[in-house]
This record gives sequence, structure tokens and C-alpha cells, in this order.
Amino acid sequence: MELRQLRYFVKVCELRSMGRAAVELGVVTSALSQQISRLESELSTRLLRRHSTGVMPTDAGLAFLHQAQLTLRHADDAVRAAQQARLSGHVSVGLAPTTATVLGVPLMQAMQARYPEVRLHMVEALSGHLTTMLHARQLDLAVLFQTDTPRRWSVSPLLAEKLFVIASPTLTPRPTGKKVRLSQLAEVPLILPSGSHGLRATLMAAFARARVAPRIVAEVDGLALLMDAVRAGHGATIQPGAATARHDRDDLALTQIADAHVGRRNLLVSLSDDELSPAALAARVVVAETARTLVSEGRWAGASLLES
Repeated sequence: MELRQLRYFVKVCELRSMGRAAVELGVVTSALSQQISRLESELSTRLLRRHSTGVMPTDAGLAFLHQAQLTLRHADDAVRAAQQARLSGHVSVGLAPTTATVLGVPLMQAMQARYPEVRLHMVEALSGHLTTMLHARQLDLAVLFQTDTPRRWSVSPLLAEKLFVIASPTLTPRPTGKKVRLSQLAEVPLILPSGSHGLRATLMAAFARARVAPRIVAEVDGLALLMDAVRAGHGATIQPGAATARHDRDDLALTQIADAHVGRRNLLVSLSDDELSPAALAARVVVAETARTLVSEGRWAGASLLES
């Protein structure tokens, strides 16, 4: 098996056409088809299904495609590292919106300082979407909140976040002390993420345990818009302290949720070590170190470190 054959196969899958792939690769169609046939013979399985309008990967072809893409990425990274005699390549990191407000820029700065030749691709999305992207090998690593991850992935506890009622000081009614229990929030107008958001599910389960029906006046899935609505006095929200990182604290009143077990665990999740490039392995260390630094310096509100 040759890297050339992998590149040919990936290009055919991308374009769904032998002819178009041959043009882009600069080879004749018959030669391209011959290389794909040799690949199928070596693997003793059919990778492509040919039909009148082009080609489609079989189930075996799709499985092979994911691994071929990883192999080609690692090969390209190895070439760049050899040429530059230092760690290089690229790595994709996924962060949820609240996590990105605190960790995003410090992570970029730390990676630039330590590995200037590594190209960092950062994705901000909901935790569930980040999990889907990891499954599709579109990310190398991510900070997630769910624990139901595949065994083949690498999962490390990172930190725990307390949750806060966040409101404009002008909102009435709102909690006024340093701490509040969920049972005391029945009359507080709340703006929360929708049901597709992991934090919403956590909160609804906690309210159910407290035997309280929350007064939800609006649902907003975008963090920036949600916080704008809170600052404008349309309602309070319940979020980790990181949600306020981009806002003037004088415009917001924070009250910690006192109920036991109401919080959020952050996990550093990546593909298995044998699937990660040297750049991704290095970035995973930098993510953990940067998070620890932010917590120890008091720059991650309401966060505490978890033991690995």
C-alpha cells in the first residue's frame, strides 16, 4: 500500500467521480482506476460502488476513508516536521462557548509561544456538536461536559465549575445574597438555553430534585445574545462563571448555586494517542496546562481543578 494510492482514493471519494479526480490529480482515468483496483485487491474488499453517475464508497470504503485521511494528515505533518526540524503540523481543538470565553485566547497565546510552527484550528460549538465532530475525525481534541464517550478515546478530568445565577442588578426579583438554593428561584424570570443544550438538561434535573418548576421566560442558545438579554434586564440566567468573562462585572450580579452536586465537570477528550499527530499530542498538554494556570491564578471564575 502506498501513500499515493491513499491520496487517489480520498480524492475519488471527495469528488464522487473517477474522471474528475483524475483531472485534479493529473493522471489518466485508467491509471487511477487501476490503482484503486490494486488497493481493493490488497485489502480483499470492495471500497467503491460504481454507478451511472459516479462512484460512492461502500461501508468498508467509508471506514477506510476516515483512517486514510488521518494517515495522510500525519504523513504531511511528518514531512513538514522533517523539513523544519521542529514540531509542526496542525491541530483542531473544540471548545464550548463558555469555555472559549476563558480558555480560547490564552490557549492561542500559549501555543504560539511554545509551538509557533503548529497551526491551531479552533472550533466554538455546543458540547454535543463537538462530540459529533470528534466522531467524524474533524477534531483532534475538545473540552466536553459529557462522560458517555467511546472507550477508544482518551478522557482526562480537567476542572469542575460552580454554577451561578447571573442577573442585572436592576432585575426584580433576583437573589441578593452570595449563595442561593434552587428552591428559592421559583419566581425569578430565567433565560436558559434550549433543551438541546447539555446545561439545560443538567439544570432541569436539578430543579426536579429540588421540586421546583422554574419560571423560564425565554430560551437562547447563543451565549453572546443570552448575556446581552441578561444585561438588558429581560431575565436572569444560570451559567458557570466563565460566561461573564467578556463582560463588565459591575453590570452583572452573580449568586452561587448552593445545592450540592449542581455544577459542571470539564473533561479533556481526544482521539486515542495512536490517532493523534505529534502536534495534537503536544497541544493536549498545553490545553491542560493553560487551564490549570487560569484556575490557579483566579482567572476562571468558580472553577476548581480535578485530579487526573
